[in-house]
Amino acid sequence: MAAHRGSLEEKIIIVTGGSRGIGRAIALRIAQEGGKLVLAARDPVNLAKVVAEIEGMGGTAIPSPTDLRLPEAPAALVDAALKHFGGVDIIVNNAGATRRAEFMELSDADWTDGFALKFLGAVRLTRAAWPHLKARNGSVLNIIGAGGRTPGPEFTIGGSVNGACLSFTKALADVGVRDGVQVNAINPGWVRTDRLRALLQSEAARLGGDIEGAAQEIARKANVVRLGEPEDVANLAAFILSPQSRLLHGSLIDLDGGQTKTV
Repeated sequence: MAAHRGSLEEKIIIVTGGSRGIGRAIALRIAQEGGKLVLAARDPVNLAKVVAEIEGMGGTAIPSPTDLRLPEAPAALVDAALKHFGGVDIIVNNAGATRRAEFMELSDADWTDGFALKFLGAVRLTRAAWPHLKARNGSVLNIIGAGGRTPGPEFTIGGSVNGACLSFTKALADVGVRDGVQVNAINPGWVRTDRLRALLQSEAARLGGDIEGAAQEIARKANVVRLGEPEDVANLAAFILSPQSRLLHGSLIDLDGGQTKTV
């Protein structure tokens, strides 16, 4: 399917964590809307595959294999966008996985790594891109997670990092009011990515190999309508970033099937 003239036509967009899962789905959806993409991830092979997918549908994308834990990497990513496309209109901070384990099993290195990629990576990329976003009335979209509101015993790092990202989004939104940059966040719940696959397979083994039965059982235990798909997040991202959604600002949108029970 060729890319059509969409709501993000000619917009220059950086997507981190773009080689798989939610980041890949967002990249493909944005490409359908005509955006020019700079995709960042640590895995150059999978990154190249996503770029090929986008080009195969008539879209435009370049890969930028990057480890955003390195302090200099986010600014280099912005430089790549400027070099190839001449500007930056949107950044989607999606990269970041944290170790799941009981609190006493987590080392200082685990905590440092968790904050280095998802939180500091987003902070540094946003800071490096901000002058260009300000010049073009751009947007920042942070993909965070439901665990930032309701962390659990095996999600102490992830919940803490996500909570910091939520606070960062709200604080940055005030700067965005002043500078004309839209700032929002999406909090996905259970989404069928590679990280969830192991849990599904484990639950399926208990249920006799039924993956869909396992998905329904996880949804039942979490008391949600269903597990999400990466495309669910991508569709919401495309809506938030479209020109008609500029009134959305400083929003922390839960996309979790009802997982978040607090007000």
